Amino acid sequence: MTEPIRIDRRIRDNAETLSAALQHHMLKVYAPDQSKWLRRFSAGEAADLLGISTSFLRKLHFEDRVPEVQTSPGGRRHYELQDIGAIRRHLATGAKPIPLPGRTPGDKLQVLSFLNFKGGSGKTTSSIHVAQRLALKGYRVLCVDIDPQASLTTLFGFRPEYDFLDSGTIYDALRYDDPLPLSQVIRQTYFPGLDLAPGGLILQEFEHETPQALIAHVQPPFFARMAEALSEVEPDYDVVVIDCPPQLGYLTMSALCASTGVMITVVPNMLDIASMSQFLQMSASMLEVVSNAGASMEFDFLRFLINRYEPNDGPQQQMVAFLRQLFGEEVMVSPMLKSTAISDAGLTNQTLYEVERSQFHRTTYDRAMESLNLVNDEVESLIQQAWGR
Repeated sequence: MTEPIRIDRRIRDNAETLSAALQHHMLKVYAPDQSKWLRRFSAGEAADLLGISTSFLRKLHFEDRVPEVQTSPGGRRHYELQDIGAIRRHLATGAKPIPLPGRTPGDKLQVLSFLNFKGGSGKTTSSIHVAQRLALKGYRVLCVDIDPQASLTTLFGFRPEYDFLDSGTIYDALRYDDPLPLSQVIRQTYFPGLDLAPGGLILQEFEHETPQALIAHVQPPFFARMAEALSEVEPDYDVVVIDCPPQLGYLTMSALCASTGVMITVVPNMLDIASMSQFLQMSASMLEVVSNAGASMEFDFLRFLINRYEPNDGPQQQMVAFLRQLFGEEVMVSPMLKSTAISDAGLTNQTLYEVERSQFHRTTYDRAMESLNLVNDEVESLIQQAWGR
């Protein structure tokens, strides 16, 4: 007779085995004394981010109007993101100034929450690529990871299960017992202009502690705690991007109540859309409750972002048409195409903006990058519209 399996012990053994394997993989990708770093950009990429032509960028260098940058033996210029930022500031003070993209006096902080009830809809992938694209274009961006699984935090090169086991996450700023100022939690990243409030398993404690806090009437209540935390660092950023967990819990509600914009990611197939229908119904009911309790429910925009779209897939085309018929302009114009380039980049814990084009088949890379930029630049236009521009 076989010995019965102790499920708790077996799960713990599996967890430890997997954690050790992931640690080994990370050590192969990154040396123990090395952290992630951002690649340099070509002249064409720099010009695109600056909103000028490559020939005008060359002219700026020829006339010594901007500092020289690193060049290859063949004479090609390669730009650090800090170099691009310096040129952007120069262009903002020229004879025909190109305004800086961020907030001006009177513009409110834009807080974007990416969410869906169903896991695997591309929330984390979408949120980090939006955040990085905005940072590349000169915005001051803060990423907030409120998913206990902390995938966003991992993509920034941290190991949540080791680095933030007991402290150092956004939980420290949201907790009911002696919360820390958010500025003490925020980490600078290898990506200039892009900071992170990390996530981790400890965030589950917020879900467990909130019912007791509601009984004890702890202030501020759960739905106001994210907005309260963000208010301390509000002058330091133009945009906050929040990656929500795939559930409609207290953390998600707190993020929604702090948001000015909501991005609902959806894969265009029947199961995902049916799941989203349930998510929307539950959200409406719960948001009504917290609204009656005094929460602000006014958003500048709400959009459905089509993710992992395959243009040649007939059923997907029908589902996208179905969504556009139902929701009109609330469905984003640009869908995010399904691409092996993005998933392949993830194997080395990178995003598409971080990897070199030479690592992929050029057509695959260019197709994914074009789709990604169309989506993210549409998000940028929504932010600018919210600022009245």
